[in-house]
Amino acid sequence: MSSPFGPMLLIANPQAGRGRDAVLRRLGEALTARGLVHDIAVTRGPGHATVLARDAVADGRRFVVAVGGDGTIHEVVNGLVDIESGTAPEALAFGAVPAGSGSDFVRTFGLDRAPEKLARHLDGETLYPIDVGRVRLLGDDGREAVHLFANIAEAGYGGVVTQKANGYPRWLGKARYLLAIVGAIRSFDLVQAQVTIDHTEVDEPISNVIVANGQFFGGNLKVAPRAIPDDGTFNVQVWRGSAKDVFLKTNKLRTGEHLSDADVREWQSSTVRIEAAHPLVIEADGEVLGTTPATFDLLPKALNLKI
Repeated sequence: MSSPFGPMLLIANPQAGRGRDAVLRRLGEALTARGLVHDIAVTRGPGHATVLARDAVADGRRFVVAVGGDGTIHEVVNGLVDIESGTAPEALAFGAVPAGSGSDFVRTFGLDRAPEKLARHLDGETLYPIDVGRVRLLGDDGREAVHLFANIAEAGYGGVVTQKANGYPRWLGKARYLLAIVGAIRSFDLVQAQVTIDHTEVDEPISNVIVANGQFFGGNLKVAPRAIPDDGTFNVQVWRGSAKDVFLKTNKLRTGEHLSDADVREWQSSTVRIEAAHPLVIEADGEVLGTTPATFDLLPKALNLKI
């Protein structure tokens, strides 16, 4: 038999299928045990998950599951939702199974679980409509580019950390981020920036801007505890402390206690515009996308998450 949404397609990062605890193998076995028909498509490189997702819905597939880290989820979402209209095909179900060093998107929904348990969540009819973020920015070639994101975007210090981390070998694991943080602290200075949101504008030296749809980033740091991914607004934070101050907030970020600090300000807004005296690096879902100037808007309930 198959799901009420038809046979599911698992779009998987190849890393999810390797090792003794391979998530893809375990998930496939659990789905088969539940009688859920599924196919598997393994990505071959950057951007391939987007192509696979786009082709799947074009062929009439209505149940697509991303199996991997936040980067895989990011690419699949960009293939499922039309970037200009902000809509996905009718009756489309989107699933997410974590299998990577960074799997923060799923934490907001309590889906950071073993694949055997997530097979049960992929069964049945329960869907949760969620918002999707969209950002227009400058790409590497200096031209305007448009991207979607499922979880959290940031401009400034966080973008530099991600950029540096992505430049280190993957085999370093979490050490990549420690090296990147040290490098960013040494090289990043406050930048005069203008941040325009619904009903107000900030113009001052800043280190980071958070544009959050979900609650977690950076490997289980609860950066946006008041973000609700179906309320039609971003949780927006402007950080005025230095890069070193941001690093020193790490323990507070694990519980969301950083929001009470004087150098962190927070709003809810459906749009965000960021301009700066010097280009700020922007990352979303752990992927470096480009630089400011940038405009963010929200696509309300653009995807139905299978839970």
